[in-house]
Amino acid sequence: MAMAVAFSLSSPSSALFQSRHSFAKCLASKQNSPLQLEQTKSSDNTPITLHSFSPFPLLCAAALLPGAEAVGSVFGPFVDLVKSLNLPDWLVHWGHPANMAVVLFAMGGYGTYLGFRIRYSENVEEKAKAKDLHPKLLAGMFFFFALGATGGITALLTSDKPIFESPHAVTGVIGLALLTIQTVLPSLFEGNPGLRNVHGILGSGIMTLFLVHFALGLQLGFSY
Repeated sequence: MAMAVAFSLSSPSSALFQSRHSFAKCLASKQNSPLQLEQTKSSDNTPITLHSFSPFPLLCAAALLPGAEAVGSVFGPFVDLVKSLNLPDWLVHWGHPANMAVVLFAMGGYGTYLGFRIRYSENVEEKAKAKDLHPKLLAGMFFFFALGATGGITALLTSDKPIFESPHAVTGVIGLALLTIQTVLPSLFEGNPGLRNVHGILGSGIMTLFLVHFALGLQLGFSY
């Protein structure tokens, strides 16, 4: 009983301190970066670089992410503004998924296609054009997805719905985190050519994840 009382009386600042303290301990116990390299040799003494990814530091960083209440308070004034505009319900409800569908299938879909052309095309001119357009399209997708997330949060808050409790929200956060890693990888290609394979596999996985994210978004939209 005493423990229950002590817990109920703990302040938000105390909880935040404990979260940050846990985060510090977490980092102290795991100094390695998320992307790790290990070199070994094959049977004929040919150097082989093994790439591995550890999500542990990302899980530690998740302790610092703001909760739904904090995000709701930040978006509050904008949500009140949207409500005051008396926009059609269908526009508030389906505006976000419609915009994100265009970004996913037009920019993401074609950008992914160009990525495969860079890897497999034997046409030098086609490959050069793909190398020029591929990063631009995917960077645009990243930007509009991040911007669109704010639109999704606003739409949910305008409809008085929870924002971080659905699988759609979870897959969105994971997708944006993976896109951040995917954006950094090309800068490491020169010193680690093998990362091109990681980039291609991760990119395909991210697109698959966002297709699931899209389906979950439709499910969420039809649920209310």
